[in-house]
Amino acid sequence: MSSLEEAVESRDHLVAVWSELVRDRGGRIGTDDGVVHMWADSAFGFWNTVTLAGTGIPADALGERLARAASFMRGRSESGYLWVFEDLLSPQARQSLFRRAAEAGLEPAFSGRGMAGDLSVPEPDHPDLEFRRVENEEHLAAYGDINARAYGMPPEAGRLALAGSQLWRGDVHAYLGYSDGRPVTCAATVAGPHSIFLALVATLPEEMRKGYGEAVTRKAIHEGGRRSGHRRLVLHATPAGQPVYERIGCRANTAIHFLRLAGHAYIG
Repeated sequence: MSSLEEAVESRDHLVAVWSELVRDRGGRIGTDDGVVHMWADSAFGFWNTVTLAGTGIPADALGERLARAASFMRGRSESGYLWVFEDLLSPQARQSLFRRAAEAGLEPAFSGRGMAGDLSVPEPDHPDLEFRRVENEEHLAAYGDINARAYGMPPEAGRLALAGSQLWRGDVHAYLGYSDGRPVTCAATVAGPHSIFLALVATLPEEMRKGYGEAVTRKAIHEGGRRSGHRRLVLHATPAGQPVYERIGCRANTAIHFLRLAGHAYIG
């Protein structure tokens, strides 16, 4: 694939899969002249997502879309993120992204990378972990709590993140890793038409650097691929997670910039 094709794949998987996950949280999906909204007005900020449609977006159009996205976000009761896939912008738009974002009242929250790979992951094993698939409310609460703690969100955001979800107990291949009977890490895959999408990978801060995140990620990929029949994996990685996914067999592509309304923060 070309860099543009990889960026389109990364953005389109976000829209397709995240829309399903956001609807599960009672959210609404819509498009307003090149701005795509996937918004649940949830205390769990990742369920409040905006991104940009199109490719080769010119600088002037970028400024207009950033302003529309910011206006939409200001009208919501909870904070969220605008995902900007850098390779979908024209060269001039890339150079002016952060200036135009500031003019729209947006600021950088963090950055990451799109990643993808065609791979087959064998059944994983870790001497200190027991893997359990998410099947009940206790599991859902643990999964949300691990994510909230890992990403610096308020504790109540974790409790509400997945509460009552049937989707996460069924179609999503979500796994917890337990150490000494305590849930410490989690990862999930969601099947699409031609690939699986990796979502909400997290490890408790005090349990990091033990190989837990990579092990549970391999478990989610193995099970999601085995049950869907797909070898293609698409994901969005933080800088900390990128080396893990490279070891599994994925390759980085477009840079992704996560913007928030100036003064609004979830990730510390």
